[in-house]
Amino acid sequence: MTPTERNSVVLVHGLTDTNAIFRTMTGYLASHGWKVYTLDLIPSNGDRPLDYLAQQLAQFVETTLPPDQSFDLVGFSMGGIVSRYYIQRLGGLDRVQKFITIASPHNGTLTAYLSQRPGCVQMRPNSPFLNDLNQDMWMLDRLSFTSIWTPLDLMIVPANSSQLPVGRDMQVGVPLHAWMVKNSKGLEAVVRALS
Repeated sequence: MTPTERNSVVLVHGLTDTNAIFRTMTGYLASHGWKVYTLDLIPSNGDRPLDYLAQQLAQFVETTLPPDQSFDLVGFSMGGIVSRYYIQRLGGLDRVQKFITIASPHNGTLTAYLSQRPGCVQMRPNSPFLNDLNQDMWMLDRLSFTSIWTPLDLMIVPANSSQLPVGRDMQVGVPLHAWMVKNSKGLEAVVRALS
């Protein structure tokens, strides 16, 4: 696939992050020929529900990309769940061609019990929010979906919460959650999933 044939890529950050966490990945993808967009979800600390943040993603796509342009979507951690809501509930399925989540708690994470904030409560195992998304996860089979995760993750507990029975599963040996978007193994996995 030549760079001119590649879709633009939108990167969606995780809890308490800003788009600055993607500085390394943005440069890496750009050097491989992708046009990359990032946004800041506000607030990113869990104070607002994930569906509220997904509306921000939908608005960003609408105002940034031409309406007839398909694109690829990469969500890190909470950003993967926000992106899933956009795809499964806000019409993103019609525009996204490749969807990649990186260390995202598709089945919840026990660390979400450390906060009572609405966005964190939604990321607990068996939360109504995740159960709703997971009941029709088959929608993800309509696009190219890849979940990249590390068994060494101490933020997504258990780490295999990042696995879904749809799409492609890529396990990488990155030692820390935040390094998933900076470490060469994580970056190379994203390029493979986008290629």
